[in-house]
Amino acid sequence: MEQFITFATTNNMLSAAWVALVVAIIVITIRIQMSPIKQISPQDLTFLMNREEGVALDIRSEKDFNTNHILDAVGLTNEKITKNGFTSLEKHKENPIIVVCSAGISAVKVATNLHKAGFSRVSVLKGGMGAWTGAGLPVTKR
Repeated sequence: MEQFITFATTNNMLSAAWVALVVAIIVITIRIQMSPIKQISPQDLTFLMNREEGVALDIRSEKDFNTNHILDAVGLTNEKITKNGFTSLEKHKENPIIVVCSAGISAVKVATNLHKAGFSRVSVLKGGMGAWTGAGLPVTKR
């Protein structure tokens, strides 16, 4: 313990950076847990689509969507969302909507906007299409 205190007092910048990282990890973890938007696995997505009439919303580019996508997924690029909002999804307002992107990162923003627009059951596919294909689950081409 004495060595730790000596290290912390002699390396102020390094110690401050370490404390900042720990605090950031704690804050991010709490925000994820408290968020109404959950990250789900590919298996959970399959369950929601098959049992609860869930909708996979693929927000990748049209080229990527046409190359391969989840069966029965709805393709809606960010440009279309910016122009028309979520009008094409209004009929699915009460159904589970799972937002899918390439890696599961850009989907969070769209999912947050969907939740703000009144969609009650919004989730994000954790790992995106990479996780879906990595799990060996089927894809289709248009």
